[in-house]
Amino acid sequence: MLTQEEKKQFGEILETLGETLDITETQYNTAVSSYGAVGEWLAKPESSLAPYKPVVRPQGSFMLGTMIKPICEDDDLDIDLVCELTGKNPRWTQYHLKQVVGNRLKANETYKNMLDGEGRRCWTLMYSDSANYHMDILPSLVCSGYNIVLEKAFSDTVLEKDYESLAIRITDNKQNNYYTDTIAENWMKSNPFGYGRWFFNAANVFSLRKSIMLAEAVSPVPKYNKEKLPLQRVVQILKRHRDIMFNGDEDKPISIIITTLASRAYNKETSIIDALTNVITNMRNYIENRYDSSVGRTIKWIPNPVNPEENFADKWVEHPQREKNFYKWLDQVEQDIQAIVQQRGLHNISESMGKPFGEKIVTKVFSELGRKNFNLRENGVLKMATGTGILSTVGSVTAAAHNFHGND
Repeated sequence: MLTQEEKKQFGEILETLGETLDITETQYNTAVSSYGAVGEWLAKPESSLAPYKPVVRPQGSFMLGTMIKPICEDDDLDIDLVCELTGKNPRWTQYHLKQVVGNRLKANETYKNMLDGEGRRCWTLMYSDSANYHMDILPSLVCSGYNIVLEKAFSDTVLEKDYESLAIRITDNKQNNYYTDTIAENWMKSNPFGYGRWFFNAANVFSLRKSIMLAEAVSPVPKYNKEKLPLQRVVQILKRHRDIMFNGDEDKPISIIITTLASRAYNKETSIIDALTNVITNMRNYIENRYDSSVGRTIKWIPNPVNPEENFADKWVEHPQREKNFYKWLDQVEQDIQAIVQQRGLHNISESMGKPFGEKIVTKVFSELGRKNFNLRENGVLKMATGTGILSTVGSVTAAAHNFHGND
């Protein structure tokens, strides 16, 4: 059982781990600038999309504030975007809508050269090696006045759970009506921003400062926010552990499942270590067993919180290894975190974190902690915990300022 002092100190370590996992402000602003330029190109007056007021905004981990660096820092960041169109030509099917967006991108020589092969739902722009990211752009339809609805839903004064009003219609070339149906209400529904609002409700962002963070989340040009909520940090830490454990395995636990279960298990803890241990212990309790008539048996069901009939674990039926890997990962992360919090002394804590989170990044974490502690020591506010030997702003024994001249 950790003391309050120890919780704060492990919290500082985990917070620094999260900060180290964050993409840099430069990476963030470069990505925002890049997709902003795409949005401007799609909306230019001469564009066939101009009458439908295209808006490009982030979704997924970029919106949620849970994006992390890849294990190899030379690998691409995957940035998920939504291209919202208000209305369409009445003759357009999903196919037509997607092609109009694609053709507009191809009309720009730069974007034409960056376009990857057409995806099931998205167009993907592959940025240069120096930028190290690619963008998946999802064409979608929204209702008139959608931006007002979205801003209201993400304001601090609106707490009702009207997620349905945030749903959008998307293109999906695996749908039977992809080439034929011109009625948008029959197209596949998605709700990335309803999910985002649900996530931030779970993260409890109701203070004035945090409501600003909430509003920024769905802004087409969100500002970089270094400060993160405990739930955001927990999700980042869990995703990193997953990445290290599975190292590119396609059957690894997917981020939407980790994020959803973590959000359900989160109980408003303000301490990162409390939040992390609680989430890991309770995540599995939110996996349901439901009878699925399409397969004729009971299966694992992780409902989409804004569309309970959608099962985020639906691929587990045809890929049973993914289910096995999820439970294997959950057992391992619980074991690893328990082992870490049992350690005392910075060296032992650092060693216990190396394997589950990666030696290189853990070295950076403790180097950064050392830098912070040096500054605190010089200011005379650094203390040492008598139990752990961790240096921080909380503790029992004031640490002496460093003397570069030894005993002289």
